[in-house]
Amino acid sequence: MNDFKQTTIDLCSFISRSPSCFHVIQNVKGHLEDSGFQELKEDTRWELSAGQAYYVTRNDSSLIAFRMPKDNAYNYQIIASHCDSPSFKIKENPEMEKAGNYVELNVEKYGGPLYAPWFDRPLGIAGRLIVEENDSLKTVLTDSRRALVMIPSLAIHMNRKANEGTALNVQSDLLPVFGDSSALGSFSSVMAEAAGVAAEQIQGYDLFLYDRSTPAVWGANEEFFSSPKLDDLQNVYASVKALTASDASDTSILLCCILDNEEVGSGTKQGADSTFLTDVLERIRLSLDLDEEDQQILLSRSFMLSADNGHAIHPSHTEKADPVNHPVMNGGVVIKHSANQKYTTDAVSAAIFRSICKKAGIPFQEFTNHSDNPGGSTLGNISAAHVSIPSVDIGCAQLAMHGPYETGGTKDTLYMTEAMSAFYEARIIKNPDSGYSIQ
Repeated sequence: MNDFKQTTIDLCSFISRSPSCFHVIQNVKGHLEDSGFQELKEDTRWELSAGQAYYVTRNDSSLIAFRMPKDNAYNYQIIASHCDSPSFKIKENPEMEKAGNYVELNVEKYGGPLYAPWFDRPLGIAGRLIVEENDSLKTVLTDSRRALVMIPSLAIHMNRKANEGTALNVQSDLLPVFGDSSALGSFSSVMAEAAGVAAEQIQGYDLFLYDRSTPAVWGANEEFFSSPKLDDLQNVYASVKALTASDASDTSILLCCILDNEEVGSGTKQGADSTFLTDVLERIRLSLDLDEEDQQILLSRSFMLSADNGHAIHPSHTEKADPVNHPVMNGGVVIKHSANQKYTTDAVSAAIFRSICKKAGIPFQEFTNHSDNPGGSTLGNISAAHVSIPSVDIGCAQLAMHGPYETGGTKDTLYMTEAMSAFYEARIIKNPDSGYSIQ
């Protein structure tokens, strides 16, 4: 099996084991610990050693891992991605009896999901339960691990204009069916049983729908694959693989940030618009016995990759893409540009990243939105408002972004992993008089 396909299969396995942002972080923690990383806690003092690797979590849904340098620190080299995906969140008191014979679950949208593909799919429910045990509260992850609910379509016979485009309403059209009338009152018991706890222990929950469809490699030459949550677990996977495969740098502090809530604006204590990254950088500064000006000098020499997937040109809708800068799947890492600063990329940061890719022999391509379609944004600019360092927005090209089942190229995960590895291995030197040099 070639390296491209094996990497794709490994990615799909990671995604299948990560049905919620909480499961993503649990699985990343396991991989980091297997790779020798030590866990730190925010509520205890940190003692960091040269050349050693660490990680810290917040809210069980965000994580920052880092390698300390072997020698005196020169800069930070950071990769940031996000672990949440557009979905539907289960509301409190979710069970609603309908038509005298069905039980539906009350949900609200999380982020900006593409509604139509959620219909008629096997859906699971996963997330975290807050349970009471011995007079204390603890977090337990839960996953139905089976097709538990479905959002059924209305038959064409009852909506003759369905194929002409139908406006969908979450509260009336996208409520999942949980069971017949005999299921009423059993939702807590079902999710408790999946977690191995009693229903009466549950004191709260954060639960989401997820697509149970099996990831698939497809195409005449197996050049494509489809899976839930490619946006943005493809980059989470690549960044963690790159960091754990790297050696400690002589002078760079290497960080991998996996942040929650990007799909809803990042404005949470564990999102890119929080103090999480700045808090970690400050505690690294204290451990190195640097003063505040020393830290500002380090930051001025630092660099970040903001990693979130980009749009591949759609074969049936080429008019929606920029006429020149339209990436294709399997074409290499996408560098994302926006005149209105929806992305962090500028001429300098793009040139630095291109130089790293060229030296490593990794293909790359450029993306800009169609001038009449502003597109979305990502976590880079939000994070840069707190840690203001040069940054470039990158991603893998994909189709069906924000759908429950997205499509990418089988070569691109390995290209991204290799580009991130090359970034961690590079020495980005800021020269006062002559710009940057890449070693």
